[in-house]
Amino acid sequence: MLNSLESEAMNVLRCTVIDSKGGASFIIHGDALAALVAACCQSPATLEDLLELVEPNYRRLRDYVLAGLTLFDEYNTPGSYQAIYQTLRELQAYEQPPFRVVDEVTREASLQPVKAGAILINLRAKRIIQLVNTYREIQRRGRSRAFNGEEFVNAVFQYDLPEEWSLVP
Repeated sequence: MLNSLESEAMNVLRCTVIDSKGGASFIIHGDALAALVAACCQSPATLEDLLELVEPNYRRLRDYVLAGLTLFDEYNTPGSYQAIYQTLRELQAYEQPPFRVVDEVTREASLQPVKAGAILINLRAKRIIQLVNTYREIQRRGRSRAFNGEEFVNAVFQYDLPEEWSLVP
């Protein structure tokens, strides 16, 4: 029987976001998908904008991603990415910290599904690609309960992804 940490890890996905500055990849719980899609409805231009729009509906995701990318920037310099290479080799995919997509090694890692899959959000092309998603298929319209950073609360948010956004598949 799985312990609770292993069981919880079964519900995580890799999320890679592409904006005009490049790409960033991080692990999310499947429950964060609805908040990410809801944020896309407002057509954010950057990863930071997307995460800011997610915050009211799924708290602490922004802090987790931005803190992880700050550490990535601290330990990796342009042309010298040994720290992230070592991390990607040593940690299980679902334990990997947020990282920037800076070369072929990180690009390949950013496309690898973890337990419940992998999604790609291309903010420039307004496209959400479900590479693999065994958690819950993303729909154009939906609703979900808000997460306050510790638990789900009674507040409910809804979204309706504009037609200008492609949803694949």
